[in-house]
Amino acid sequence: MSKKYRLFADQPGQLEQRGLSRRAASLSIANHTAVPIQGEWLEAFWCEQCQQKNWYYVRQSDDGIYKISLAPRELWQQVTGVIDPHGNPSVGEFTRKNSKQLSCHTVNSFYCL
Repeated sequence: MSKKYRLFADQPGQLEQRGLSRRAASLSIANHTAVPIQGEWLEAFWCEQCQQKNWYYVRQSDDGIYKISLAPRELWQQVTGVIDPHGNPSVGEFTRKNSKQLSCHTVNSFYCL
């Protein structure tokens, strides 16, 4: 069983898409920076067919039925504790490569000697 990464709404439109009225959604966001979304999360599962881990968007309805689909890119901005597998497009290749190195000598790459 893998960890569930809960979704949060930080814009009224995200709550409106889930059935809240415009007024209720605006008040919720005004009173709270982020509102947890019940019954929705991202979760990683191993795919036997393609032999890799994939991230899925899971929704549980009130009657207990689960709907699962590949996680759309825009949902990564609504989750905490997860690293976007596509990376941040504003981060350069040099920074990306060096952030993955786990050596104390990595700091030498940043100095001109």
